[in-house]
Amino acid sequence: MLQEFIVALLVLAAAAFVVHDRAPGLSRRLRVALAVPLVREGRPAWMKRAGRWIAPPRVASNGCGGCTGCEPTR
Repeated sequence: MLQEFIVALLVLAAAAFVVHDRAPGLSRRLRVALAVPLVREGRPAWMKRAGRWIAPPRVASNGCGGCTGCEPTR
């Protein structure tokens, strides 16, 4: 039973990778749909942290992915 559980997790991870790689818009919408209910007001702190972890990075106004790792232009 443990072996089947591990195989199922690996298949799920592979499917998530393929969706993220081949359909990034769909991946973003799914992540938002999963994260929004978790970060609502009145939820426990652990649930809000999980929602923020699931949520996709913000898109910056310049079209960047929003990693906030950009250096200021000189």
